[in-house]
Amino acid sequence: MLVAPARVPATRRLAATLYGYAFLTDLVLLYPLYVLLFADTGLSVGQISSLFVLWAAAGIVLEVPSGVWADAVSRRLLLCLAPLLAAAGFALWVLLPSYPAFAAGFLLWGAGGALRSGALEALVFTELQRLGAADRYARLIGRTRTAEVLGAVGSGVLAGPVFALGGYLAVGAASVAACLLAAAVAARFPEHRPPPTPSAAPDGPRAGDEPREEQGDDEPGWLDSLRVGLREVRANRRVRAAVLLVAAVTAIWGGLDEYTGLLAADVGMAEVGVPLLLLLVWAGMTVGGLLAPLGERLSHRGYAGLLVFAAAATAAGALLRHSAGFVLLAAAFAAFQLATVLADVRLQARIAGPARATVTSLAGMATDLTVVVFYGGYGLLAGAVGNPAAFAVAVLPYLLVALWLLTGRA
Repeated sequence: MLVAPARVPATRRLAATLYGYAFLTDLVLLYPLYVLLFADTGLSVGQISSLFVLWAAAGIVLEVPSGVWADAVSRRLLLCLAPLLAAAGFALWVLLPSYPAFAAGFLLWGAGGALRSGALEALVFTELQRLGAADRYARLIGRTRTAEVLGAVGSGVLAGPVFALGGYLAVGAASVAACLLAAAVAARFPEHRPPPTPSAAPDGPRAGDEPREEQGDDEPGWLDSLRVGLREVRANRRVRAAVLLVAAVTAIWGGLDEYTGLLAADVGMAEVGVPLLLLLVWAGMTVGGLLAPLGERLSHRGYAGLLVFAAAATAAGALLRHSAGFVLLAAAFAAFQLATVLADVRLQARIAGPARATVTSLAGMATDLTVVVFYGGYGLLAGAVGNPAAFAVAVLPYLLVALWLLTGRA
């Protein structure tokens, strides 16, 4: 599809705003240091783990309500509020370091993540659709994931020098500043809410039957948006399959990413070299996001093959029990990042009704629930067989996902 020349500047503005927002929301200098902050305050490992549970629980509980709110009120408003909640949480951490402040901060951070999830994808796809450039969604979202990775890398590079200058207070102040900048950037997002057009899958709900979604008093309320989103997932088999695919593809490798540092230590890498191996993995994720336009050409069989390759490379890289295995791991995470973007693209393309953020948030909640189950299972498995073997076993479900894709039911 060609984009009209007059609309090219609008598309570029949307892309620039999106990339800046994604970079700033992950340019949080507390990322590499917050566990040390907790430990230095006197928290035990059990208390720190309970904070992670609170963080995950906040996201799960608020994921769908925030998506419904985005459809009923304003997606741009939620994107502005999300980093402000995170900023408040980070300020609590460094100004009142204590377990209650850390817990409140994680609840605020989790709430901010829930506000952003679903609303961002829905806003971007809707705007591109309005501009006649929906075919550019994969490219933009792929580059957005790359911008997020670069933001995390930037936080890792800057955290040390800033901490050396001013300790946790300086790191916290820089994190709050990045969040405030992200909120300012979010205010530049365009948002148009036209009535839905009749374009649904054969077995999905008819778009003409949905409540109109326009600016003003005719917009559906919170309950209407929730009802529309749930009805689309329930009635449209293709949308339902896409929601499940997002969770199935994203959850496991997203959970494994949290354990790559432990895997690096288990293969004999000294502490000073662990960040270098992690940078290699992040580089792979960056490449995977940039490959999204090429990945759109993959058939069902090609997509299944991508998952099989990623799982095999993960298992081989971990079982090699050598730092060289992280080259394979980087290739695997590139493939997983690409597969995740393509799963999101598939979901957005299949949503026909106006409750796009609600449906996307349902996929996010399914992912969060799966990740929580994964964390519990991985902890037991790694305790019994070690991290390398646990990595290899953890990716076996991807073979079932690939088989599901080959059946054509996804």
